[in-house]
Amino acid sequence: MPRTVIEIADSAWFKSSYSGANETECVEAAFTTGHTAVRDSKRPHERRLQVRSETWTSFIGAVQNGQFS
Repeated sequence: MPRTVIEIADSAWFKSSYSGANETECVEAAFTTGHTAVRDSKRPHERRLQVRSETWTSFIGAVQNGQFS
């Protein structure tokens, strides 16, 4: 499956409300048309996870339902 890399402006990223209060757990997310991207805020220019919005919604629903606990 070909990979699609979408350029995301720095201003589009926001820190997750679920990130820890200390500096060791910093996750940022950005929503674009049809995709969700997640990155480590301490390493913003390194690799990131990018998935289709439907996939992200399914993942968050599974987490909220305790399927990964």
